[in-house]
Amino acid sequence: MARIDFHSNVSDKLEYACRLTRKIWSATLVGEPVRNIVMVGEKAVLKKLDELLWTFSAVDFLPHCFIEDEGAADTPILLTDDFSSPALTQLPHADVMIHLGMRMPKDVAALVARFPRIVEVVTVNDAERLAGRERYKAYRDLGHELHNFDQSKS
Repeated sequence: MARIDFHSNVSDKLEYACRLTRKIWSATLVGEPVRNIVMVGEKAVLKKLDELLWTFSAVDFLPHCFIEDEGAADTPILLTDDFSSPALTQLPHADVMIHLGMRMPKDVAALVARFPRIVEVVTVNDAERLAGRERYKAYRDLGHELHNFDQSKS
């Protein structure tokens, strides 16, 4: 079973995604393999995220690229707009998926088999909140371990 975390009531999805990615990626202990992260969302959002990952911190470097790029197999943080991208199945790694979009993956069983941890980022936007609730119910109905981190309380 995959662990699925919902980070809800996020005010700025892209800034939050940068901080969350930095936290997950930097949590690797010395001598352990680097934790690899795949970020899924709409293409326009990912383009903005790509730019922000380069500039959001003056001291942190988060190596990332789009999943179709030549160096994807060697890059720990990948961006894609397709849950079922053929490139995703060819990757040697997939530890954490961060979902920034609103749509539910068509094949949840394959997704949770591929990723031991899934993070759903849900903003305060009403449409995103409703879509997030639907995804929460779908994961719950499949029997997955769900955790909610309400960002309005932080």
